[in-house]
Amino acid sequence: MRKDSARDAVVQEARELLVAMEAALLQIEMEGPGKDTINSIFRAAHTIKGSAGLFAFDSIVQFTHLVEHVLDKVRNDELPLNDFLMSLLLECGDYIGELVDAIERREESQEPDLARRQALEAKLDALSRSAEKPADQAPEAGETPAPAAQPAPIAKSADADPAAVAGDAFSSNPYWHLSLQFSDNVMRDGLDPISFLHYLRTLGRIVAIMPVLGRMPDAADMDPEGCYIGFEICLASDSSKKTLEGVFEFVHEDSRIDILPPRSPLPDYAALLARLDAEEAGRLGRMWHQHGALNEADWRGMAAEVTHDAAMASMDVPPSVPVAGDFPFGEVRPRGLDDRRAQEQKFIKIEVSKLDQLIDLVGELVIAGAGARLIARRRKDSQFEEATQAIDALMEQIRDAALTLRMVQINEVFQRFPRVVRDFARDMNKEIELVMTGSETELDKSMIERIADPLMHIVRNAIDHGIEPADERVAAGKEPKATLRLNATHESGSVVVEVMDDGRGMDRDRILATAISRGLTTADADLSDADIYRFVFEPGFSTARQVTELSGRGVGMDVVKRNVDALHGEIAIDTERGRGTVVRVRLPLTLAIISGFQVVVGNAVFVIPLDMVVECIDMPAQRHEHNIISVRDEPLPFVHLRELFELPARERGRKSLVIVQYGHQRAGLLVDGLLGECQAVIKPLGRLFGKVKGLSGSTILGDGRVALILDIPHLVQYTQQQEQSNPMAQAERGVASEQ
Repeated sequence: MRKDSARDAVVQEARELLVAMEAALLQIEMEGPGKDTINSIFRAAHTIKGSAGLFAFDSIVQFTHLVEHVLDKVRNDELPLNDFLMSLLLECGDYIGELVDAIERREESQEPDLARRQALEAKLDALSRSAEKPADQAPEAGETPAPAAQPAPIAKSADADPAAVAGDAFSSNPYWHLSLQFSDNVMRDGLDPISFLHYLRTLGRIVAIMPVLGRMPDAADMDPEGCYIGFEICLASDSSKKTLEGVFEFVHEDSRIDILPPRSPLPDYAALLARLDAEEAGRLGRMWHQHGALNEADWRGMAAEVTHDAAMASMDVPPSVPVAGDFPFGEVRPRGLDDRRAQEQKFIKIEVSKLDQLIDLVGELVIAGAGARLIARRRKDSQFEEATQAIDALMEQIRDAALTLRMVQINEVFQRFPRVVRDFARDMNKEIELVMTGSETELDKSMIERIADPLMHIVRNAIDHGIEPADERVAAGKEPKATLRLNATHESGSVVVEVMDDGRGMDRDRILATAISRGLTTADADLSDADIYRFVFEPGFSTARQVTELSGRGVGMDVVKRNVDALHGEIAIDTERGRGTVVRVRLPLTLAIISGFQVVVGNAVFVIPLDMVVECIDMPAQRHEHNIISVRDEPLPFVHLRELFELPARERGRKSLVIVQYGHQRAGLLVDGLLGECQAVIKPLGRLFGKVKGLSGSTILGDGRVALILDIPHLVQYTQQQEQSNPMAQAERGVASEQ
């Protein structure tokens, strides 16, 4: 189970890093290369390789190593980050994503696309070779680098301290030395210490390795999930210290990891010996000597730094060599608990299913609280009512906090589009600048996942049909580079996402002609521009003269409309010939729990989303035959809910008008009575009511009855259509406006 969790963590992290890597590459393409941006791309590739190496995902390690090698040459100004390399790195990121998908499917042993991999590797290898200089070629991983020239000997004064001289001398050791002491919990955290050693082999050659067993308890006290072993390793590698430190970035918080570069000062090696017991210190010293890590001068100089007499004996150091007293650099302690707390994570990752379960439980709590509140009112117990009011206030806070956990920034969707626009624009030989605003706007996680595909269709249509080629734009007096905007904002209890382009706009007459030819309308029909543009959402509707790889088959916009309708949203088009088009998608903030306003019509109770309620007024006694009323000298269309849903009349009492607003449009809902605010847990409608216009869901009241939730966007649109289709209603609106 832990292994599966660790695998999922690798997949999730790799995908996040690939997104960051792609965003950084696109930023470079727009703003030019910067050292910090290039370093961030390198770190992303390196971290992906390191994570995969820990679990022996060799395919992704080997491929990412080639990418990292090229990026390292870019960092060192050995390769220019030109257009070809930018495109290659983006393609490599795509292929790494395919390898990550294979890991998620438990198919990491199978190559997703061998031919594509070989082509990418050939391009990477050619770039690497083009940057290499014959006089300065780095050794291949796994080869032992040639020892560097020895520094000039340090002049000794007559009164120099032999110990000090030995401590200042540099070792001739040509190898890296890694001292690894993993924490007890490393295996409980889903990490295998041996996997780190396997990964080190991809960075060089392990010359020698010595296990350290000083922390090993008795068998009776041993925890089978604990880790008590450490390692002392000699490594031949041309990697940097930062690269080697990156191998252990997942365990460095709780483990002790010391890395000594080749030719480090002798006191640094002596410090490693000082931490070990005498027997292990002797073994380590002999290992260094046996494998050529120490020459004879180092061997004798080391004795001047070692503080264990027993260790000296086990190393067989000649007694004539003077021994230093205390270690001059002090004690080196592992990072403590207080230091770790200072870097405690501010974010944690939670499975979406757990959040869904929490929301469901909060919903049931809201329903139970409504029942308790109803009982308190019936009993007329003041203390009981006060207690339920306090519980209601707390439940509302819990509800808001729980819903906030599901809210994510729409940037999660927006961040996909820079790459999409770049690739589509290049394929179609168009110049397009993408501008994104409002990416911090938050939306429910479930909405984010389901709005991505509709937005993709809209953006593709804008690039293909809306935006003209550069020469056509210049001929029309426009800038050769088009602008495509993505904008998100909160408005009237909903989220509005707009896709705007400054292209050729839609041809109203052509759309109408296509609709007539397909039998969707007649030539003598009195249609508004909005009605005509709505035809583009009909299945199979297309005005394209030719089919392209992106669009033109009449498939897509009807899917967009269907997906938006499924989210209880609304989509509208605003276009001007020759100036551009705006496709506006309006969505509710959440599909889980809402603040509602209860009304009664006949014997039925309905719930209106509270965010859309503007005000409630008493309905004047006079008749309004065409459903237009003047409110503060402004005409307002309204709808009789009783007539709309064919409910029995309730003549007693005055009627009320609930004024609602969706977007920039207002309408009135005529009801028999007002019941007040409530917390509504949205439940889906069954098959019987699923296609009834004007209803978006249901909820359970405190007394166990079911109340229907009104679909305000549809009802507002319904009142507008009724008014436009009735000339008498338009005349009455004019009279109301004059009054």
